Amino acid sequence: MNVCGVNDIRPAEIHAAKPLVPKLSAFGVEMAIEELKRHISQGIDQIPAELIKTRGRTIHYEIHKLIISIWNKEELPEE
Repeated sequence: MNVCGVNDIRPAEIHAAKPLVPKLSAFGVEMAIEELKRHISQGIDQIPAELIKTRGRTIHYEIHKLIISIWNKEELPEE
């Protein structure tokens, strides 16, 4: 092995991997809520789709905030 020029070796650049899925936008939440079907069985949360759809931007914002919190903490809340 040739040790001449060892000082010329530069550390490799470290590149962070881009997330495979971009963070969900508020608009994305609104679009998903709009696609909810009415008059279907409630999910595990027991909240009817009609209630989510009719509550407007306030509930859309709160759902978006919850999703972003889950995304950042990488854990589901107890409630």
